[in-house]
Amino acid sequence: MSGMFGVVAKDDCVATLYYGIDYHSHLGTEFAGMAVLGDGFMRCIHNISQSQFKAKFADEYKKLKGTMGIGVISAIDEQPVYQNTRFGQFCITTDGFIENSATLARELMEHGITFSEVSRKGFNLTELVAKLIIQGKDVVDGICRMHKRIEGSTSLLLLCNDGIYAARDLYGYTQLVVGRRGDDWAVANETIAFVNSDFAVVKYLDPGEIVLISHQGMKQVRPPQVRRQTCAFMWIYTGFPASNYDGINIEIVRERCGAFLARRDHDIRADVVCGVPDSGTSHAIGYAMASGIPFRRPLVKYNPGYGRSYTPPSQETRDLVAKMKLIPIKEIINGQSIVVCDDSLVRGTQLKNFTIKKLIDNGAKAIHVRLACPPLMFPCKFIYSTRDINELAARRAIAKIEGRNIEDVQAYIDHTTPQYQKMVDVIAQELGVTSLRYQTVDDMVAAIGLPKESLCMYCWTGVYPPRT
Repeated sequence: MSGMFGVVAKDDCVATLYYGIDYHSHLGTEFAGMAVLGDGFMRCIHNISQSQFKAKFADEYKKLKGTMGIGVISAIDEQPVYQNTRFGQFCITTDGFIENSATLARELMEHGITFSEVSRKGFNLTELVAKLIIQGKDVVDGICRMHKRIEGSTSLLLLCNDGIYAARDLYGYTQLVVGRRGDDWAVANETIAFVNSDFAVVKYLDPGEIVLISHQGMKQVRPPQVRRQTCAFMWIYTGFPASNYDGINIEIVRERCGAFLARRDHDIRADVVCGVPDSGTSHAIGYAMASGIPFRRPLVKYNPGYGRSYTPPSQETRDLVAKMKLIPIKEIINGQSIVVCDDSLVRGTQLKNFTIKKLIDNGAKAIHVRLACPPLMFPCKFIYSTRDINELAARRAIAKIEGRNIEDVQAYIDHTTPQYQKMVDVIAQELGVTSLRYQTVDDMVAAIGLPKESLCMYCWTGVYPPRT
């Protein structure tokens, strides 16, 4: 994931842009950048892997001047990317993942297109998107052509003399939302970027929709596509609790997830409910409200300097963040039976080594882990996250049961089968916990409140949403 923000202001836009980008800091850990258009383009990009966005840009943003700007907190590549093309100059930011990126890049290079941006992948995905766009007749045609060629998803903001083109990916895996404050307009991934800057939500872009935001207001330049396939994991983990995705509040969804988990725990006996900070906290609150078991904080997060342990690209960095950010409180843990709620279990190493171990070392009597989504079975094809199927705890458990890796895992996806329960038992044993329970697909869908066919659940089910 990456987090994008753009603004078109009557007067200078830079302060609004700076704070709007910062409210997307939970969506990326590697790079951040700003691009502003005044008399010309001004751009700055920094590595933020060892610092926070505000600190890195605190002095530099004050040197920028302009009435239109875009920015990004990036999960992998340096952005925004600048291009000087046959239909004008522009800067672009993107959010998503392109599975066939290597093929597309090779095809472009065979036609004489060069790549200048440095990336650990060999080329920058945002630059690739820009190169695909400039194959079109104009910006809008180029975005439409790009969307048809990629396998995966890309939402984007493109800043040019016309204004800011905001395009939600073709099937709506990620979100873009437009806000207004008097004569000023903004577009963001997260609605929390609007609240303290006094923007009101005007429109959640629909899948495939493109709008142009300019000093004249907002204009639709491509209508929505038919099918919505919003990533369900955005409500479970990715988004900030105060944000709304497609008009549905994240905190409320997570509380409902916790309540569904509690209702399936008919025979649980526990003294305390807690969440793994921060993304498990809302699920735990819902569990506590539904079960009547007190919510307490045996683990607290030391906030300054420690972001999310899921988003950094290296396992070493993920483990370091997970270890250092959580502080146990022995006085709450010792002798207690604890329900531990978390958003998900991806690899399992962090939960085992840096959460469960801290509870055991501080005297927990029993540990019941409750996860707000089903077992993750497939690497995401649409958003930058897990890439290797062998990383996934559920797949490792299946390989242990079967004695080898198998392709057909349907029996392990269905929560009513003995194979599923055996897989869960193996994972629980590996974690060293008293019990383990995952959310069911149907309960997760009910908690979100959208029809199942409007959600992408590929990482849990392996089923591509219909394309018609």
